Amino acid sequence: MFGLFLTTISCGKKPDPVYDYLNTGKEIMFNNVKYNLAWSSNPSDNYYKQEYLSGYDTPGNFKKMILLEVITGKKQLKDAVDSKVAELKKLKESDPVVNYELFEKNGEIMLDFILSQYNPDQNGSDIIERNVYRYKNFTGAIGEEGVLLFGVSERAYGDDIDNFLIALKGKRFDVPNAVGAFVIPEITIKNNK
Repeated sequence: MFGLFLTTISCGKKPDPVYDYLNTGKEIMFNNVKYNLAWSSNPSDNYYKQEYLSGYDTPGNFKKMILLEVITGKKQLKDAVDSKVAELKKLKESDPVVNYELFEKNGEIMLDFILSQYNPDQNGSDIIERNVYRYKNFTGAIGEEGVLLFGVSERAYGDDIDNFLIALKGKRFDVPNAVGAFVIPEITIKNNK
């Protein structure tokens, strides 16, 4: 797999200029919070990724991020999800925090997972990240077909990790329910190349 829907925990490299490839606008409202388009990429002819942040968050250091990704072509929904699950299984070999759960409804698949970034010098995790990815089939305005991902990524760092995990237990289904209910903006792929 060539990087479809990679975990956001590796973010932080110098981004390409921000461009609205999916024509979804510079802002997205999710759970009554405004998120602004902060990073975008078109790493191949058929793959588009946009990240939205609120407040003073940055792609490399955020508390909550909204993701929109589209891959066009012959990619099947189940294949995209299976690739991500295989990535998580492989990651679990070195990250014991990795855990995931799959839900399926109305032809869409939701993947709820948690992972961490470990710093051996501190005998613990530097970052805990919880992601809820909603995968669905995509048909574009000019007939492109493929897979669409709408996701929410939440992070905690250092001393905030314990409180994050405690809060997560108490609100386990809040984010998946909100992601499932979210009306994804209409997408029209545009290319600036």
